[in-house]
Amino acid sequence: MTTSHLQEQLDHLRHQLDQDPPASPEDREELELLIRDIEFQLANEDATRDGSLVEGVNLAVERFEVSHPTMAGTLRSIMNSLSSMGI
Repeated sequence: MTTSHLQEQLDHLRHQLDQDPPASPEDREELELLIRDIEFQLANEDATRDGSLVEGVNLAVERFEVSHPTMAGTLRSIMNSLSSMGI
């Protein structure tokens, strides 16, 4: 899995946030923060690998799988990408 593929998935998630945002501003803010955290990890490969990123994505999948199933699918893909990259 390449970082460019993961970045494409993050861009797709941003697009979904713009097109069909979560009901609460807090949920949107949490997803945006998660995206920034992942991008920070990608940009700083020397940074300590933090398993909480995958855990955070997994929690977001659970939270949005009923209300935003397409977004949850994108989040699952991101989670799988992070896992396969060892993040």
